[in-house]
Amino acid sequence: MKVFITGANGLLGQELVKQLAAKKIYDITASSRGNSRLPAPLAIKYYDLDITDASRVFEVIEEVRPEILIHAAAITQVDNCEENKQLCYNTNVGAVRFLIDASRQFNTRFLYVSTDFVFDGLSGPYSEESKPAPVNYYGSTKLAAENAVKESGLTWAIIRTVLVYGNTTDGNRSNLVTWVKKSLESGKTIKVVSDQWRTPTFVEDLAKGILSIIDKNVKGIFHISGKDLLSPHDMAQKTASILGLDQSLIENVNATTFQQCGERPKKTGFIIEKARKELGFEPVSFEEGLRKMFQLVLEK
Repeated sequence: MKVFITGANGLLGQELVKQLAAKKIYDITASSRGNSRLPAPLAIKYYDLDITDASRVFEVIEEVRPEILIHAAAITQVDNCEENKQLCYNTNVGAVRFLIDASRQFNTRFLYVSTDFVFDGLSGPYSEESKPAPVNYYGSTKLAAENAVKESGLTWAIIRTVLVYGNTTDGNRSNLVTWVKKSLESGKTIKVVSDQWRTPTFVEDLAKGILSIIDKNVKGIFHISGKDLLSPHDMAQKTASILGLDQSLIENVNATTFQQCGERPKKTGFIIEKARKELGFEPVSFEEGLRKMFQLVLEK
């Protein structure tokens, strides 16, 4: 089965390629901006692809002719989206439409990775039936892309997730956990908010959830996240505790401490009962995820 992945150089993209390759039943083609940062031994095809270039998107999809497309590429930095709205729209909405249009000629099954930021954070955690109401431009572009997927005429699934963490490779943007680890190891004091709440998602669990959607051939919206509702400050403290780092360097602040042009929803997080029931999805706890991340470090 031919699978095409966008955003393959990212944290989720790399994990998806790894788990798909391990099954040995998929013909995998990966794409991202720039050179591949995927592990060299993997026998996969790779395209340097600017997804905002419609003609190049059509050319690549026509060459690959995927049966399944997993669209994991996006601009996810909230403030960057507020400051560069045209670039954010072109990447998060326009490119999705190009991929959909290119996929129609091959009746490709379309899996789209979305976010908890389609919600306003006033009544979380949220189920798949909750009404989206984004409070920032990033969230609004992801919701617009969801709607394009729903109206595509393709067989589709939308996978919403929350604050993904895991080990990063060189050249990848850090996530909250890796940022905390690096900062505390260097003796740097960090300010972390305690008045926002999320259900942080271990990247291995997210990829497993997406593979279950493929394997079980289901469609619709699925909330795939961790099961623990935590503040970023909670996450930072737990990270420091497990690694034996100085917790006194973590300053407890609220969101008003930061001058950010993009509003963040106060309390999101997901209710994951649908994924449990239909996919057999069962995520690890946040602490278990940290121990898996840092297994080699903890064993020393």
